[in-house]
Amino acid sequence: MARGEVHGVAAVDCDVLVIGGGIVGMSTAYAITRAAPGTRVTVLEKEAGPARHQTGRNSGVIHSGIYYRPGSLKARFAVRGAAEMVKFCAEYGIAHEVTGKLIVATERSELPRLHALVQRGRENGIPVRELGPAQIAEYEPWVRGLAAIHVGTTGVCDFGAVAAQLARLARDAGASVRYGAGVTRIGRRPTAVAVRTADGTVLRARALVNCAGLQCDRVARLAGDDPGMRIVPFRGEYFELAPSRTSLVNGLVYPVPDPAFPFLGVHLTRGIDGGVHIGPNAVPALAREGYAWHTVRPRELAGTLAYPGSWRIARRHWRYGAGELRRSLSKRAFTDAVRRLLPDVTPDDLIAAPAGVRAQAVLPDGTLVDDFLISQSPRVVHVLNAPSPAATASLPIGREVARRVLETL
Repeated sequence: MARGEVHGVAAVDCDVLVIGGGIVGMSTAYAITRAAPGTRVTVLEKEAGPARHQTGRNSGVIHSGIYYRPGSLKARFAVRGAAEMVKFCAEYGIAHEVTGKLIVATERSELPRLHALVQRGRENGIPVRELGPAQIAEYEPWVRGLAAIHVGTTGVCDFGAVAAQLARLARDAGASVRYGAGVTRIGRRPTAVAVRTADGTVLRARALVNCAGLQCDRVARLAGDDPGMRIVPFRGEYFELAPSRTSLVNGLVYPVPDPAFPFLGVHLTRGIDGGVHIGPNAVPALAREGYAWHTVRPRELAGTLAYPGSWRIARRHWRYGAGELRRSLSKRAFTDAVRRLLPDVTPDDLIAAPAGVRAQAVLPDGTLVDDFLISQSPRVVHVLNAPSPAATASLPIGREVARRVLETL
């Protein structure tokens, strides 16, 4: 059978197939059933349950939207999504808390960027308060900085539980969710799209949505589309504060980010479980789902290394990358980064925690795609860049994807 062809299917099994059971895929399925009741939706997820990758392995922060370019999808959907996420969690009894956060400048060179964030926050409609050193201590007595801003709309929640609840709501509305259903082949016809899963099952639908996260560019190519980008996986490595030291952090504390990168730097997050997560740093992963240095998939690594965009990133940002790599290999170096915000921390206070992998879309010229990226072709909608703050923004993202796919039916 030639690539892109699936034979032997006589009837449409459903209206929309959604590939990917993370929070964006589940939100999309839920949004379709809400916008067009009676639409037959099937979600295909290759893992044994929902939210096993980006959704279930992040720091659980409900982002305010302060970092993102005014008018961008990230800005609009994060601001709207943060309020909706808090309401959703409250409605369905999902653990969450609106904690607020500090963004702290520890060096004079960071002050102009901090002031720019104040302006950006106001342009995005986010209330922010500027703080001096004494005011920082009112929120976080153990944190040190020259100046800070307080963002009151930031919080934390259990995004894995949100994804599971969205799956239940979609199912209650008639959708089907199939786990252990990795997609191996996609075929296109003028009136339908057909998908073959790893166990040989073939499903045919009137339209397809690609919410495959770390695998989204591969799924796009299976569907016969050129995504114009490639996912380059970056592993985010975390530590936790020892239980005896969690009193050092009351809420969320972030450094001033470098606007040249989509990463926010090593930050402090008191989670819904009361523990304090510290990180992530960002280093290239050696596999799409490479959550540890020893997880290497030669074929995937070769694909990353062969991609021109990977080398152009490396040439352009090697100093930044060298710092991230050093913090990955040296606990002392990681601790030094934390001590800029929290001077009393020692290496013994940090306990290794599970890592995550960011699905970062990279263009051939080495540009890191900064905004959410959603593309369309006949009967197919692809979500091609949805890293953080996609979990925060998942409800409005789901509605946008649902709107696009329903227009194709």
